[in-house]
Amino acid sequence: MSQTPMDTNPVPPTVPEPTSPATAQSAPLAATAPSPVAQVRRESPFRDVFIGPEGLYPGTRWLIYLALGGIVLLMEGALMHFIHPHAGGPVWWGMVSEVSIMLAAILPGFVMAQIEGRPFGDFGLPPRRAFRRNFWVGALWGIASLTVLMLVLRAAGAFTFGSLDLQGGRILKFAVYYAVFFLLTGLFEEFLFRGYSLWVLSKGMNFWPAAALLSVSFGAMHGANPGEAKIGLVAVVAIGFFFCLTLRRTGDLWWAVGFHMSWDWGESYLYSVPDSGTMLPGHLLNSSFQGPAWLTGGSVGPEGSYLVFVLIAALWVLFDRMYPQVKYRD
Repeated sequence: MSQTPMDTNPVPPTVPEPTSPATAQSAPLAATAPSPVAQVRRESPFRDVFIGPEGLYPGTRWLIYLALGGIVLLMEGALMHFIHPHAGGPVWWGMVSEVSIMLAAILPGFVMAQIEGRPFGDFGLPPRRAFRRNFWVGALWGIASLTVLMLVLRAAGAFTFGSLDLQGGRILKFAVYYAVFFLLTGLFEEFLFRGYSLWVLSKGMNFWPAAALLSVSFGAMHGANPGEAKIGLVAVVAIGFFFCLTLRRTGDLWWAVGFHMSWDWGESYLYSVPDSGTMLPGHLLNSSFQGPAWLTGGSVGPEGSYLVFVLIAALWVLFDRMYPQVKYRD
């Protein structure tokens, strides 16, 4: 080990200058002066509620998305009132209303994509996959599962198909109308509850807790439907939770949109039964239910039947086996 030679010219020690009483009194004050960050926090008591170390909290971003949707909806409502100031209207006016709520859910998603610095497709509706295989497979599952339920009710003597209620060209006219109508419904409800909302809330509470919260919200929204009942709302929550599984396993919402569209189309048009408590005009058949409400669903429709829970459980098991791989990017 080498040694450092001694310094032959040591530097004399520095003698501290005397401190005046005024300086001594001001030193503690300088040491305890608040930093600029502390001043900002003291002046903005809500900052820590909405903003964290990494920027806006997920809940804050979700509230921004919902606020933007509300603004779009108000603007559309004012425009629609200007065009058609009277309540009600022809059947096609319902299509206009459905377009407006669909846009109120999806347009803010494009704004949030800019804020998040991510492509819009990451929120569940990638345009390149629109109406591709997932959509049509989901549509097939939707109409097939509803058909199984209606056939079971028919075998139990609880449902009769009746006669045709439409004739001639009106059959095709209303079939196409309701296909487009419920496509818009599927896009609106799936993106609102399982699109950006599920993506951003998953950042704060993980996927399945966020899925549970939004599925309950999905059911609560249907509580405003006339003719809805508690058992029907529970069924809506359950099918919403199933749609979260389809999103996680397929990687996008197109499967769920297809299922959603064909199920609603089958209820309202093809089998001509109530859909979540709502009976729409222009249905194909004069069908009817007979029997207790727990079996038929009563005013709710097939979604209010206890058998729907057996169906949803079967769908979950079957889908879980056919789509075992997680493809969703959260």
